[in-house]
Amino acid sequence: MTLLRAGLFNLYFALLTVGMGLGAFWVRLFAPHRALAYATAWCRLSVDGLRWICGIAVVVRGREHLSDRPVLVASQHQSAFDTLIWLTLAPRPAYVMKRELIRLPLVGPMLLLAGMIPVDRDAGAAALRQLLRAADEAVRDRRQIIIFPEGTRVAPGEIVRLQPGIAALAAHTGLPVLPVATDSGRCWSRRAFLKHRGIIHIDIGAPIDPASLPGPRRAALLEAIRHSWSEQERRMALAGRAVPHVDKSVGELSTGL
Repeated sequence: MTLLRAGLFNLYFALLTVGMGLGAFWVRLFAPHRALAYATAWCRLSVDGLRWICGIAVVVRGREHLSDRPVLVASQHQSAFDTLIWLTLAPRPAYVMKRELIRLPLVGPMLLLAGMIPVDRDAGAAALRQLLRAADEAVRDRRQIIIFPEGTRVAPGEIVRLQPGIAALAAHTGLPVLPVATDSGRCWSRRAFLKHRGIIHIDIGAPIDPASLPGPRRAALLEAIRHSWSEQERRMALAGRAVPHVDKSVGELSTGL
């Protein structure tokens, strides 16, 4: 049954992406100001498909830390799910993403139009300057900047060295950092065809003020993010043994744990 559900979802996702990708031509031509809303609709339908077809629900904790103000969201990254969900959670998200994604047929041009931030990871210092310029524009546009400090998809429980881009963004913009932990890889692991029925937890931690950290700011911020993730992972482990309630106002599960 898991194999069948995964196959049906992948078919649904492909048809949805192609259909909305073709529809994006009209958005680009006649309503470019609606690009972000259009991208959000695609992500919502994708996440809804996971729930309808694969039986994967989402539990969100700490939603009160998100608002329409600019902020840096430092999220763990375990699966493709993490690249979808923030368009359904943050009011005006701008993802920091690898530049290769803008070359994707149909989807790539819409990513740029929706205000995402492509970075050429092989460009060294030039890439950092580009990132900081794009961040300034995102802040002026009151966007929430989504970045995955691990730099790649990481299996649940695996620990990798955090990339310094989040520290550079925090130092440059002065924005608070929201640490976010997730266990999405337990239902949808990296590069995996199968999608396993269950609950994905997303824990949005309290904001970290980089200016309040002692010592070398870069190392202190990365350590603060890592420490927060550890605490959040413990909360998620407890939440996994609790019975969540349905928050019908957002069409998702949420918990007060």
